[in-house]
Amino acid sequence: MRRLLAPLLLCLLPFTAVGQGVGGAGGNMTDQLLMQPPAQMAQGQSALTVPLWRGTGGQVFVLRAGGENQILRNTPLSFHAVDSNSTASAGLQYNLSPNWQANAGVNQHSWVNSPLRVVGSEVGATYLNGPYSLGVSVGTNSTPNSPSLPRVLPGVLPSVDGLTGFDSSSQFNARGRLALGASSGVDLGASVGRIHLLPGNLLGVSTLDQKAISFGVDHGPISGTIVGRTMQPLAGLPSNGYNPDRHWDSIDLGVTWHLPWQGSLSVGAQNLWSSGASASTPVGPEPDQSRTPYVQYHQDL
Repeated sequence: MRRLLAPLLLCLLPFTAVGQGVGGAGGNMTDQLLMQPPAQMAQGQSALTVPLWRGTGGQVFVLRAGGENQILRNTPLSFHAVDSNSTASAGLQYNLSPNWQANAGVNQHSWVNSPLRVVGSEVGATYLNGPYSLGVSVGTNSTPNSPSLPRVLPGVLPSVDGLTGFDSSSQFNARGRLALGASSGVDLGASVGRIHLLPGNLLGVSTLDQKAISFGVDHGPISGTIVGRTMQPLAGLPSNGYNPDRHWDSIDLGVTWHLPWQGSLSVGAQNLWSSGASASTPVGPEPDQSRTPYVQYHQDL
């Protein structure tokens, strides 16, 4: 027991120094932080918020941790809903003033029966004015443990956006929200970016342009989201065997009930409507866009 306490006390020393600095600058600021609840659960979201520091000018520094629903709402990528997987996210938020927030975060999506991991990062800022908010961010996603050899068999690894040869992506995101009350609101989102595929992928294309737009409503513990996506091969590449006007479109629809015990029950369908076909073409197999209804339960621990 003593062996465990010694390293723990050493780890807490930096936090003790921070507490002393805040107390000296703001009087009873340390006591105020200690009197705050250690964690707050945001309404309708599986996100945990922990205050770390508060300045004399109203600045607030908080730590956020979110579960699966938070990640799916914050990424333009589409992961197969029925795959057995695990998700996690964490981030930092700095309230510069009552109207401005800066944020940075990381997330990971992994599969139980596969070595594939998709790791994402995002940096952005948000402006808040009463019931309105508008945020912009830039983000990237990558597969740090992807095999170096080309993937030659379809369906061996879980797909991202219907692409079994997914390697990485980068995107610019914009999000807006209109609060209709203390527990209701409307969300709008848009994203533009590019997806890079592994060499030797079956689609025969190295880069895809991607656009996504989302619309969501929530009231109390119930939330619903509709997301539209389009992908198109990057024009001007000699290896692109598709028509320059070729593109793949899809629409996802989902409804989630956030349960009181930090769980959630989701019902919906991926690729409720889509263009293109999952069968092979003379050029090669197109992205999988088969309609996938799902009922999914998620529990935050």
